[in-house]
Amino acid sequence: MEKTPDPPVTVLVTRRPKPGKEQAFEDYLTGITQAALQHQGHMGANIFRPSRPGGEYRIVFKFDRRSNLERWENSTEREEWRAIAEEVSEPRQVETISGLEAWFTLPTCAMNVHPPKYKMALLVWLGVFCLVTLLSGLLGPLISEFPRLLQTFILTALVVVCLTYAVMPLLTRLFSGWLYPNKDQN
Repeated sequence: MEKTPDPPVTVLVTRRPKPGKEQAFEDYLTGITQAALQHQGHMGANIFRPSRPGGEYRIVFKFDRRSNLERWENSTEREEWRAIAEEVSEPRQVETISGLEAWFTLPTCAMNVHPPKYKMALLVWLGVFCLVTLLSGLLGPLISEFPRLLQTFILTALVVVCLTYAVMPLLTRLFSGWLYPNKDQN
């Protein structure tokens, strides 16, 4: 029997507060983020506020598995927050992505715009190369007496966490002109 894939997913939501409802929208963002954090598999959220008044907000939710996202989306609590969102903001745009594209999302780019795969692969390689070099140098002396498998386990776990939460968001911003050379980022 074939098992259905259940990959990690990232949900990108774009919303614009209704005029005069900006504070209510901010309250909604705080509430839904705190509520989502309580659900199984939720790995955090990033909120990108607009650079000008009246602009769009970009909200990025991450889940460890698609099934956990679906549980959250089908929950009564999520439905209650969605009703509040409809009162305080314009209709939303949603994109659910998995794979490398999740690391290459800029708050200023259109939701369905992703760089070419060769650029994503090159930037991931750069991030991995730098992290492996740095972490091997720093941790090597500390873990050299550990079995080789444990050394590799520790190093790769740290590389993945650093890539996901720090290095890839930084590299994506630093190389945005190269990743998205012909895209209007405003």
